[in-house]
Amino acid sequence: MKTALILALAIASTATVIDANAQTYQWKDSSGRTVISDTPPPASVRNSKAIGTSPPPAIGTPTGDAAQAPGGPPAANAPKTTAEKDMEFRKRQQEAREKSDKEAKEAAQAAQNRENCERARLHLQALESGRRMILPDGKGGETFLEDAQRGEEIERTRNTIAESCK
Repeated sequence: MKTALILALAIASTATVIDANAQTYQWKDSSGRTVISDTPPPASVRNSKAIGTSPPPAIGTPTGDAAQAPGGPPAANAPKTTAEKDMEFRKRQQEAREKSDKEAKEAAQAAQNRENCERARLHLQALESGRRMILPDGKGGETFLEDAQRGEEIERTRNTIAESCK
């Protein structure tokens, strides 16, 4: 059973390889009948065309990378190779990732700015209310906010609002 399956797969893959390299030609013969064949037409036939795959390049015609002008871009009508298509696909993926990362960073920054703005507004509201405020003194204790300090803190908070709340 396995041998038959392997043999069938081998025959099928051989048939596809043979078909992939086949070239079909079409021309009119001397009596005016249309002839379609896998062999090239005789030299006496003037109007013939290849059907199916493209004809092999003429002898001495450069192919692949050699078809390009040295240092120049590839020919406009030359089909792209799989490697070129893959490279372009990866480039588009990278650009899409970079764009989404940039958008995510911008969204995070905007959210942070909104949060800073709201905190600064609430702090300014508390400072302008006139209530006594207690601040840490840096030594583990607390001190009351004096009027001069309150004025400085209000000015600094207004500057923060101007920067964050655009």
